[in-house]
Amino acid sequence: MPLGEHCLVIWVILATVGVVLWLCVLGITASLVRNRALRARAGNVPVFVLRPGKKRWVRGHGVWMHDVFAFRGRPATWKEELTWVSEVSMRAPTVHESAGWRWLRDDPVVAMLKPAEASDGTIEVAARGEHRYLLTGPFMALPAGVATRQED
Repeated sequence: MPLGEHCLVIWVILATVGVVLWLCVLGITASLVRNRALRARAGNVPVFVLRPGKKRWVRGHGVWMHDVFAFRGRPATWKEELTWVSEVSMRAPTVHESAGWRWLRDDPVVAMLKPAEASDGTIEVAARGEHRYLLTGPFMALPAGVATRQED
């Protein structure tokens, strides 16, 4: 083959590989932008989630939509879950649990979410103490003397 044909083959290969790489970069960028937009939602709570039967806490973000807790784990779009919840109870974390939660600072809380569907366990959700009321969502117990708006 003459030298000119070798150059053409090399350029075709480089262009093909380059297009694939650009498509990968665009896909990753779109995923990151989408994830950042979702974290800006009203009521968003940075959390750790422990699913029933699992041993590892998964870091991510959660938000309540009526009585459904929506969780999106990291990285970006690989771990998503919607849980229809019937009951929420709060507890303090154990020393062993909170040792790995430097991200949650000094006063973490754990919410126990009981799924409305028949299931074999509760989902544990840990968040910073400042997000205690966001974490309980529609199941928030109001302090004594606080009235809610009555629907007409």
